[in-house]
Amino acid sequence: MAELHVLDHPLLQHKLSIIRSKDTSVKEFREIVSEIATLMSYEATRDLPVEEVEVETPVAPAKVKRIAGKKLAVIPILRAGLGMVDGILQLVPSAKVGHIGLYRDPDTLEPVEYYCKLPKDVADRDILLVDPMLATGGSATAAIKFLKNYGCKHIKLMSIIAAPEGVERVRRDHPDVELYVAAVDERLNDHGYIVPGLGDAGDRIFGTK
Repeated sequence: MAELHVLDHPLLQHKLSIIRSKDTSVKEFREIVSEIATLMSYEATRDLPVEEVEVETPVAPAKVKRIAGKKLAVIPILRAGLGMVDGILQLVPSAKVGHIGLYRDPDTLEPVEYYCKLPKDVADRDILLVDPMLATGGSATAAIKFLKNYGCKHIKLMSIIAAPEGVERVRRDHPDVELYVAAVDERLNDHGYIVPGLGDAGDRIFGTK
């Protein structure tokens, strides 16, 4: 079973309290989602492979460590996942960015891919798949499946808030994918919203509601 990391750093929890509030402005919500993504990605990238190299300091040669291999790809699930990308790039500016767009079929209620643009070498990279809310887990599990179809082997899912139902589905469907979240809330309501959650993350990031 894939490991679930609930990140309870005080700074994360403080910022989470702000974006949960219905009175937080679009500008502040967008900025803090990005800040949360930066803090979370610090933990999610803790095990990136490194290699030893030698550099010249102003004083003497030094053996130092650098990230090895093809490094990182950040893949947001459209559209709310876009709100987390810049925060991650603040920490890892060399990461490549792909995009996966999904919609829910009104008859089957299953996610359908409508857009997918990935780096050519995505299969050789460590993947951070990002979406602020992990609700039913349908979109996340579909996106992970698409990435695996492209040959991706090292995938982590990073969401700010998760519902127990979404966590359970991802862990069941993709037991090899680690999950990083800042909170696991109580449940989903009848409309598929996380309770207490923070509402619709996409609408609050882009000011569309």
